Amino acid sequence: QRSPEPAQVGAAGGVSLPAPSLCLAEDAAGRYISPFHDIPIYADAGKISTKEPLNPIKQDVKKGKLRFVANVFPHKGYIWNYGAIPQTWEDPSHKDENTGCCGDNDPIDVCEIGSKVCSRGEVIKVKVLGTLALIDEGETDWKVIAINVEDPDADSYNDIEDVRRMKPGYLEATVDWFRRYKVPDGKPENQFAFNGEFKGKDFALDVIKGTHEHWKALITKKTDGGEINCTNLTVSDSPFCCSQDCAKATVNAAPPCKAASPIPPEVDKWFYYQKN
Repeated sequence: QRSPEPAQVGAAGGVSLPAPSLCLAEDAAGRYISPFHDIPIYADAGKISTKEPLNPIKQDVKKGKLRFVANVFPHKGYIWNYGAIPQTWEDPSHKDENTGCCGDNDPIDVCEIGSKVCSRGEVIKVKVLGTLALIDEGETDWKVIAINVEDPDADSYNDIEDVRRMKPGYLEATVDWFRRYKVPDGKPENQFAFNGEFKGKDFALDVIKGTHEHWKALITKKTDGGEINCTNLTVSDSPFCCSQDCAKATVNAAPPCKAASPIPPEVDKWFYYQKN
């Protein structure tokens, strides 16, 4: 039985992250939580650092430098709000029956297509519409297509074909974006399962359900998560569940944030190349 409730998404926002930062999550009562493990997957039930206690949201660093999304013409930065569904995990030891590749060791990614540009770390409720099966350097990396339930046009979107009908060219642009976004780093174009075709809502919900089951095995120590940090404050049957005092001690022990570094000028550089 499928839950009728919309999924929740921790969004990285629709533009490149502007500064080195470390964002610790709190609930409505001001208590520390893990955005990976403590935000419920269903609403009524940015990049998360999966290897650090409480999984703070932080900017990626590559070879000692802050990582920004390249502008591969004609795409400027992200073309949707890019986030992740909490309480999901693409298990790197599980070979996906649809793609033939193992998971990428992260929560499942979401491309939210609404009109609002979300803030870094914002949590929103979304309607799942479909999914794209990206094969990223040999790993399964599902990209769920969804829309904010608060979007003015949300009622008009119920499946992936609604996106194709109401936003002509958007799905094709999404495939193009994911195919080429690593080329500026000297890597080959990414590949896709299903020849780059999108799967619909029911298929996507099954994928999300499967990654939620993998997360439950992870958080209850029924599978080895390797370097994944599973510290949480709300999953009572998890051996990694800790108290607020423990969480506060973790936060207090963290080094103070330094002044933000200036955004390097190459962030605005365009990258052009001949498509294969």
